Amino acid sequence: MHQLTLKILPRYSGLLSCLLQVQTKRSLHLCAAVTQRIGKKNRAKQVTSKYVSSAIKPYPVPSSKADMQPTMPNPTHPYQMHSAELAASPDPSATIQDLNRRVETAIQSTLDQVTPCPIEPKDGNKAEGEGEVAEPSQGQWREQRVALGQLPSLYLQLSKSRLTGLVVISALAGYGMAPGVFELSTCALTALGTFLTSSSANTINQYFEVPYDSQMARTRNRVLVKGLLSPLHAVSFAAVVGSAGVGTLALTVNPLAAAIAASTWALYVAVYTPMKRLSIVNTWVGAVVGALPPVIGWAACTGGLEPGALLMAGFLYCWQFPHFNALSWNLRSDYSRGGYRMMATTNPALCRRVALRHCVATLGLSSGLAPLLGLTTWTFALDSLPLNLWLVYLGWRFHRRADSKSAKQLFKFTLLHLPLLMLLLLISKKSLHPEQAVKVAPGTL
Repeated sequence: MHQLTLKILPRYSGLLSCLLQVQTKRSLHLCAAVTQRIGKKNRAKQVTSKYVSSAIKPYPVPSSKADMQPTMPNPTHPYQMHSAELAASPDPSATIQDLNRRVETAIQSTLDQVTPCPIEPKDGNKAEGEGEVAEPSQGQWREQRVALGQLPSLYLQLSKSRLTGLVVISALAGYGMAPGVFELSTCALTALGTFLTSSSANTINQYFEVPYDSQMARTRNRVLVKGLLSPLHAVSFAAVVGSAGVGTLALTVNPLAAAIAASTWALYVAVYTPMKRLSIVNTWVGAVVGALPPVIGWAACTGGLEPGALLMAGFLYCWQFPHFNALSWNLRSDYSRGGYRMMATTNPALCRRVALRHCVATLGLSSGLAPLLGLTTWTFALDSLPLNLWLVYLGWRFHRRADSKSAKQLFKFTLLHLPLLMLLLLISKKSLHPEQAVKVAPGTL
């Protein structure tokens, strides 16, 4: 019986070892290409790398009678068990069947605990079985249909209507502060041309930033990110309104205003937009872009550029740093996901210092340069002092605390500060108070 056992076991163990090794190689190959949709029905085909080390090696063939002596089974090896039972069994075929059943049960119980290996993510393009058709993914082409009544709302979203409205108000403030003759028709055409040009620039900006906006919670619901309009539709809209805006300024206002508007468009689209992912200098470039709308309005009124136009641009330039730095402070995670290089993410200390610095600069422009250059009366310095001091205080607190609450308070106040400052400028315009010029004239003789 021992001789029969020793003849059967080497053949059986060698065959089982080869089968396990082949199955191991095949399973490891399948594990590298498996997707997350593989269910429990395919788990029996996978074997982890532990079976490579635990695969059965065949018993050596005995070469002498001494080697034919039976040995005790190794209790630590799962596939050398029950040799004593096989030797004592009266029927070798029944014993082999029982051993096969036990081995298959052990293997199956282990395979049931194997989970799929999620190496390759689902891409939506690969069929997981023969004859299975892959479902179209979100990146594939699909027909876009938009109701005609939805277009105005979508165009306003592409134009960033609130930002564009602020740009138009700034241009009108520049027109109102200019020393030229106020004409309602020219003022309205200036507002229209500025609105169209700004809408075009904002649309092109969204077109270029679709891959990055989709990663940010603040911008993932934009029109192009959600696919509400096609990129061709958006670019065509931008081309039409941009040409109409610059053309309106050139033909109905004056060429200087049109040239400044076109330069602002180019600076925003061609310089500021790509620089947002390259350097924090983009914030200073964006401040220059935001400072030019009052210059457009001034040039539209007078046809030239006087020192007062640069002063109006200075107000907008200084205002944007506390406004944007406070906004970006609470959006640092969003900007990091989108890959934008902002001061709030790359150099938080510089972000706070720059915000405070320009709050103080706004106070200096209002209390000193505006009356000295003859843009406003000296009452403007007194009237704007509480407004600017509170801005400086909020900027200082943001610099000291560097928390979300102080940043939010500074940002909200900047939304109130700019329109109030523009209103005080218009009220204190020097040409509206000729009596002060009469009082000063005798003292100059």
